[in-house]
Amino acid sequence: MNFKMQDKQNQLVERISDTHLIVGVDIAQQLHVARAVNFRGIVVGDPLTFENNEDGFIKLVNWIQDLKRLKNLDATIVGMEPTGHYWLNLSKWLYNLNIEVVTVNPHLVKRNKENRDNTQSKSDKKDALVIADMVKNGYYSFIRPTSESFEKLRVLMSNRDVIVKRLVMSINQINRWVDVVFPELRQVFKDVSCKGAIATLRLFPTPNEISSMEPLDVMSGWKSLMKRQPGLKKAQLLISLAKSSIGTGQALDAYKFHLEQLLEEYDLVVKQLERVEQQVKEALNQIPFVKKLLMIKGISEISLAGILGEAV
Repeated sequence: MNFKMQDKQNQLVERISDTHLIVGVDIAQQLHVARAVNFRGIVVGDPLTFENNEDGFIKLVNWIQDLKRLKNLDATIVGMEPTGHYWLNLSKWLYNLNIEVVTVNPHLVKRNKENRDNTQSKSDKKDALVIADMVKNGYYSFIRPTSESFEKLRVLMSNRDVIVKRLVMSINQINRWVDVVFPELRQVFKDVSCKGAIATLRLFPTPNEISSMEPLDVMSGWKSLMKRQPGLKKAQLLISLAKSSIGTGQALDAYKFHLEQLLEEYDLVVKQLERVEQQVKEALNQIPFVKKLLMIKGISEISLAGILGEAV
């Protein structure tokens, strides 16, 4: 017999016994709000507002213990929305105290707001109560603890994503600069971010500078920055296009200064990307089964790190 989604929800509901205190926490940047219900959904105690620090977390635990003693309950399950990153520290702190923590789907929280007061109104206290109700009804997911190696991969890959976005932004800005000052450069180098194009922009960025040069001088400049440099024909084409460039001839000093800063940003991002990818590879080497997975055709170290960082 096929396992149905309803069977899973029934199992989650059955885990909530009459000895459970079900706590819902509405997560925010500085102040969280907690509400509690019993297994029937009856509200237990008053709302609690607590700070996002250790004192606040201790306040939450003491509040939970007081309610459990008041209602003769001996088990606790705490639910929260996994939105943003503010929930992470609280969930780990509670987990280390052997308090069960689960998450609820943020979209379902919005859809369940009418269950309490038949309105779509929003407040921190109401949201916390809705979360507690969802846990009581089995609409929750377990949080799996992450080992040091896999959490390291997750952090590094998240860092890499940010750096890659900055790299794309940097290249886009360089492309825009080329469009304005020397659009013909693309007839010599199809990719403005390739080594030859970047070297050209470093050495002689404006058409005015290139048009007065000899091909051998251009090649000599390339040679100073690259082990494998473009040939004579490209140097001749570059000079020819520079002489008839339609790029702007005004405010060239300002444009050159702008390009210097763009290239500085580009160099920084490229260096950071290299460093974080090296860290990713070192983190992968600490996981025993990674070598076998890398034997699968089409899987690179970076793609595998992304999979393991999010899936495990």
